[in-house]
Formats: sequence, C-alpha cells, structure tokens
Amino acid sequence: QVQLVESGGGLVQAGGSLRLSCAASRSIFDINAMAWYHQAPGKQRELVGIITRDGRTNCLECAKGRFTISRDNAKNTIYLQMNSLKPEDTGVYTCNAVFSAGIYWGQGTQVTVSS
Repeated sequence: QVQLVESGGGLVQAGGSLRLSCAASRSIFDINAMAWYHQAPGKQRELVGIITRDGRTNCLECAKGRFTISRDNAKNTIYLQMNSLKPEDTGVYTCNAVFSAGIYWGQGTQVTVSS
C-alpha cells in the first residue's frame, strides 16, 4: 500500500518551466516502476513517461530534451522537470506506482500554460 501526492503545478507562461513532484508515503525501493501522466482538457489521459526501479526512463519528450523524469529514493519522490512549456502542456498531471501489491494513483496537480 502506498499513497502518492503530486505537487508543483501552477500557472506559467509559454516558454517557462515547472518541476512537478510525486511524493510517496513509503519507500519506493520495491516499486517496479513509476510514471507520469497528462490529461489535457477534453482529452484522454496520456502517458508522459516512466521511470524504473533502477532509474531508467522511457519518455518521448525526455528524448527530445524538453522534459526530464528523475527520482530521489531518499525522499521517496519522483520528479517531472518541464522546460519550454507550451499551451498544449496544460492539464492535470498525475503519477502512479506499479509494484507487487498493486497499482496506485495520486490525485494530480494542475498545470496551466498561457500564450
């Protein structure tokens, strides 16, 4: 069992940056993978990227150099660093965790990017 709490969202102008945090209520050592999702207004929720137990990432925008997903096991937290933000990045960002006990989701944090 684990509780996840996202934070760091807010209002930012296009071209700006935000760092989102997903803090877990317990150690994330045994969590096989964690992920960030984005749901734009009126759109389906989409995967932003994942980070594995050993720190490997799979993230399209990360590969492009705009986003970075990282983890800090000592703080039981994963991060989503977003740079060069665009209006289409607006929406709710949610993290989840997948491990042997099940799949758990946070409540999300709102990001609004203005033109």
